[in-house]
Amino acid sequence: MTYQRVLLKLSGEALMGNLGYGIDPKVVADIAQEIKDVINHGIQLAIVVGGGNIFRGVKAASAGMDRATADYVGMIATVMNAMTLQDALEQMGVPTRVLTAIAMQEVAEPYIRRRAIRHLEKGRVIVFGAGSGNPFFTTDTTAALRAAEIDAEVVFKATKVDGVYDCDPQLNPNARRYESLTYSHVLAHDLRVMDGTAIALCKENDIPIIVFDLSVPGNIVRAIKGEKVGTIVGGFCDVR
Repeated sequence: MTYQRVLLKLSGEALMGNLGYGIDPKVVADIAQEIKDVINHGIQLAIVVGGGNIFRGVKAASAGMDRATADYVGMIATVMNAMTLQDALEQMGVPTRVLTAIAMQEVAEPYIRRRAIRHLEKGRVIVFGAGSGNPFFTTDTTAALRAAEIDAEVVFKATKVDGVYDCDPQLNPNARRYESLTYSHVLAHDLRVMDGTAIALCKENDIPIIVFDLSVPGNIVRAIKGEKVGTIVGGFCDVR
């Protein structure tokens, strides 16, 4: 395996499948099966999950809600997703711990860096909920931050498309997919792989980002093996 400790970023939308809102149990079960396959290869896996399938802080703020309050509500939504994913994994026999940046001791453990690393070393999947615990920061930024904190070798950004394009492939059939990109190119051209703060964090800590289609069975394991899946963003590669 190319990577031994991985941070997987899942959007909240990834959990709702074709539903317009909420969580699709079948989709969650499919994702859990993919994760189980990863763990069976002896990989240490941490997950940051978003909450956009339930509540979006930015959208609520644009409708007049206080931005900080809206972001805190969004953080609670991510915990709902984290607990749902934990349940699906443990039903498959995968030991899982939810760690939250906001204290919710009745349902999850508080995020403590050393505890998170110890869980990984014991073969447990950890799911980070409640983002970074701070308003005005996205779960993309949380993914980059947690990856640096736990010494992850790579960030996997699981999406609904098969990589990063120079424009929206759904709007332009001639859109070109990149095989590799530098952090600087992503920032300069605003390609929105992740938000700018997340890209900068990954650049500063030399953590590559691999963007791929989550809906293709086996893609996570392929990426861990180092196979060409999606688009890789790093300081060591050139635009091709």
